[in-house]
Amino acid sequence: MDRPGGKVVDNAAERRFELEVEGQLATLDYERDGDRLVLLHTEVPLELEGKGYGSAVVQGALEHARSARLRIVPSCPFVREFVHKNPEYELLVIWR
Repeated sequence: MDRPGGKVVDNAAERRFELEVEGQLATLDYERDGDRLVLLHTEVPLELEGKGYGSAVVQGALEHARSARLRIVPSCPFVREFVHKNPEYELLVIWR
């Protein structure tokens, strides 16, 4: 998934989605539970905050979930806010 700064990749070994920007990583940690992807925590380096990279890594994770036919559980407040602002992803969500 191409985004500002590059491609969002699923680093399954680390259980996180990653977006490399300027030699740094914006990440979204997750746990896989059957056909559910529990999105836990979004992290963007301080130097990259406010430039859309957090949203880019979340969107990449949601697109991955959509293509893999997974449902998401948005435990991360940033992910919940992103989904509320982008209702095209609501059908992927299992609200707890």
